[in-house]
Amino acid sequence: MKSQRLSPTLAHDHSHCVDSALASAERLCSEAGARLTPLRKRVLELVWASHKPLGAYELLDQLAQEGHKPAPPTIYRALDFLLQQGLVHRITSLNAFLGCAHPEHAHGGYFLICQQCGTAEELAEVKGITTAIDAATKAAGFTVTHGALELMGTCQACIDER
Repeated sequence: MKSQRLSPTLAHDHSHCVDSALASAERLCSEAGARLTPLRKRVLELVWASHKPLGAYELLDQLAQEGHKPAPPTIYRALDFLLQQGLVHRITSLNAFLGCAHPEHAHGGYFLICQQCGTAEELAEVKGITTAIDAATKAAGFTVTHGALELMGTCQACIDER
């Protein structure tokens, strides 16, 4: 499978990303019989509104600026729901969340994270990487239940700014 590049560093109409993610979320939740409440939808929208992974407290701050007063457990429950539905990924190294670019099928995440500007990009599954990981885990007699590959470095926009 060829890697689809959804570069956060390229200028584009970002509202299309958000609208598309929300439409997919509504459809997938409806098909799964899961309830996408207004708060869950707003949290997903905030996650997608930035190409930078957001932590729970950043989301709380944004919601507070809008006049909402959810408690931290409420945000964590919303994020847990979004994770369970495959609508967001948790970037473990940053303790933050990023919208899933491919929520229609379960998959491990492959992320490019810029250490300078903080943007993150999810790549479509790269067949060679997936095949190698599958072979190595099978040879070790290990069953993966969840996985992500987080690669830290510098994005092209930051390199170009030097």
